[in-house]
Amino acid sequence: MRIVPLMVAAVCTVGLVSVLNMQLPVGKSKTPRLGYFLSPQQGFWQNAEPTDAGFNADVKIGSLKDKVDVYMDDRLVPHIYAQNDLDAYKVQGYLHAKFRLWQMEFQTHVAAGRLSEIVGEDRIATDRFFRRLGMVTAAEKTLAGMDQSPEVKAAIEAYAEGVNSYINTLKPEDIPFEYKLLDYKPEAWTPLKTYLFLMFMSYDLTARGVRTDLQMTNARNYFGFEDFDQLYPNVQDSLDPIIPKGTLYAPPSIKPIAPVSADSLYLGKGPSTITDKTPVVPNKNNGSNNWAVAGSKTKSGRPILANDPHLGLNLPSLWYEVQITTPTHSTYGASFPGSPAVIIGFNDSIAWGVTNAGRDVIDFYDMRFKDSTLEEYWYNGSWKKADVKTETIQVKGGATITDRVAYTEFGPVMYDASYKSNGSTEGKYLAVRWTAHDGGYGLSTFYDLNRAKNYDDYINAIHKWSCPGQNFAFISKTGDIAIKQQGAFIARWNRQGDFIMPGTDSSYRWQGVIPYAENPMIKNPARGFVSSANQMSTDHTYPYYLGAASNFPLYRGIIINRKLAAMNQITPEDMQQMQADNYNVFAEMARPVLLKYLNEQSMTAPEKKYLAMLRDWNLRNDIGETGATVFRVAWDSLETQIWGDEFAKAGDKPLPWPDESTLLETLLRDSVYYFADNANTSDKTETISDCVQAAWAKACAFLDKRETDGKLLEWGVFKDTRVSHLLKIDPLSRLHLPIGGGTHIINATTDNHGPSWRMIVHMTDEIEAYGVYPGGQNGNPGSKYYDNFIDSWAAGKYYRLLFLKQEAAAKHEKMTWHLTFNNR
Repeated sequence: MRIVPLMVAAVCTVGLVSVLNMQLPVGKSKTPRLGYFLSPQQGFWQNAEPTDAGFNADVKIGSLKDKVDVYMDDRLVPHIYAQNDLDAYKVQGYLHAKFRLWQMEFQTHVAAGRLSEIVGEDRIATDRFFRRLGMVTAAEKTLAGMDQSPEVKAAIEAYAEGVNSYINTLKPEDIPFEYKLLDYKPEAWTPLKTYLFLMFMSYDLTARGVRTDLQMTNARNYFGFEDFDQLYPNVQDSLDPIIPKGTLYAPPSIKPIAPVSADSLYLGKGPSTITDKTPVVPNKNNGSNNWAVAGSKTKSGRPILANDPHLGLNLPSLWYEVQITTPTHSTYGASFPGSPAVIIGFNDSIAWGVTNAGRDVIDFYDMRFKDSTLEEYWYNGSWKKADVKTETIQVKGGATITDRVAYTEFGPVMYDASYKSNGSTEGKYLAVRWTAHDGGYGLSTFYDLNRAKNYDDYINAIHKWSCPGQNFAFISKTGDIAIKQQGAFIARWNRQGDFIMPGTDSSYRWQGVIPYAENPMIKNPARGFVSSANQMSTDHTYPYYLGAASNFPLYRGIIINRKLAAMNQITPEDMQQMQADNYNVFAEMARPVLLKYLNEQSMTAPEKKYLAMLRDWNLRNDIGETGATVFRVAWDSLETQIWGDEFAKAGDKPLPWPDESTLLETLLRDSVYYFADNANTSDKTETISDCVQAAWAKACAFLDKRETDGKLLEWGVFKDTRVSHLLKIDPLSRLHLPIGGGTHIINATTDNHGPSWRMIVHMTDEIEAYGVYPGGQNGNPGSKYYDNFIDSWAAGKYYRLLFLKQEAAAKHEKMTWHLTFNNR
């Protein structure tokens, strides 16, 4: 049981405490009242789940219309059988709360800017950030718009009823462990909390632009646009796009026109820089893989779909497996605790999977205010009144904080004279425009996909999706395969939104949203497969600007398409092996560049040893490969050798590091490179060869010291993957996991990021499906079901997903518990 070693460590740290009702400072927050926390009757001990714990129950939810049966299998996956949809969603809400309540509420506290209420003043900066980003306002707008979708509105309300039905049964001893640790209580769930959670997911998948736009502006100002365009290009030589190259598109219905001042005012150098230290930064590698193969390429003659979204590796897991069966649909897959329905999954007719589109949907505008009251701003030749909102931030153990946020024509002013805790904007007033602020149809897409029967239903469902932009892959029992990039994408002129834009008039405003019919898509291609891996969706033939190439990783898409093109007689086992594949196609391209410029004759003995490791490496980032570590260290050293001097000269101006593809494609294309010359030397001009030799010497020194210190070079040890508890408490985390993979690899597992849900669906008559995620169904750290999937996930193993009719579920050997839900 993990809770015991956690508490032993905590008690050893704080020493003996004689007054058990006191609070002890940890950093700038508080530990729980120890008397309550250690109480045998109500404290953390009560969260220890017996190894033979049973989950059979007869549950009363007063608003149910009919009886609901839930069969829980041996992995704690619930199979819900209800006579109507609303009853099913009430029970889903109840089960989410029973097994994931703290996680659900904690994430919505983050999104709403309410962390300081539960952890103290350390998180004031985070709360101010999310308040100023307009998260609550956007969630409220989406909620208000749900009158246009009464079925989905009713589903979300039913879900909230189910959550609250569980909360109302909680006794003090049953409150989840983390509430006791942080010393606060659950509050009632509301439909708004569901939309706050979805806003947080939108932030996680689209909001790199919050930092990127500011840093890109610094880079343009520092380097000038000509050099900037070399360091941060918007084209990629090696691109293998989602939609095959050469595809012809109809003329665009919107033709955005750049302002006449764009070349001088927007693309030219500016004097100012911005120091931004965003408190919660989305991982640059947030992305995914998905692909679908037609029956023409499979052994069975039926299509197969694969999906593995890449997100932060956390406990409790982001996902919760569930089957929901009602008279309108039977759907299985991964759900979000905090939201009704299945988000990625399949029903008896179709399957779908999603990846992040990577398109830029956040921009900043430089505003001019009349004075520090922020009451009026200059727009189109006159002073316009701003809507100023006062944000009140409750701080645990501290004074309440108030913050004034001005809302403009573009959106909330994130950065102003008063907001300096995260850096300096040098007196600027920067308003943020984000498509998520416009609201949308919320969960309607997934509600409809859960019930979809064919390609037309799939298209109608995803056309309701606006933010974050996603690539929706699809297969059906009728044999169709398809993929479409869907979202509210801005019709941009070239480079629009890559930098902060002038906000004193309407000339830099968005000129429209691309009609959904013009978003990239392909159905039943002759090559027999569709795929996406967050690369650019199209080549230059697409008539709209997709955004800076730095938003789009290249290499997973290259290797996925290469493999799928070569495969035939495909089986689900082939797809499992492919999802866990560790081949490094980036290194396949980059290693020859390194070897070309290395001079073995001048090397020391250790350098020759590491050269042999690099040269003999099989290009796989498997757990035990030392060559993978040598390559990674050497390439990082080369990047630092080439870029480091220029970026060091920028001083405290935060600049985005160029993408790895930028350097590789330049070195493959040119033997002379301007940035290879060391800006700190004047007596010679350094060449690429000089840079590679110097980088290699530094890399080898690092590797040699690592070995001297007794640390292994095996890739799995070097990468050191972990799945961390949301509070970053090691005893509640899984550390030092034996798993390969990495950046640019299909198995995109890094140290704390990777495949968060692997799913394979084979559209046979009786659907054959497999899945696994790095966690467990129960969010209670004291349960054996807290992390029991992780070892299988790390080993590339899958569970057969039991997609069953109620009669079969009732008799199935793997069904371990039976819960009944009634209204009396």
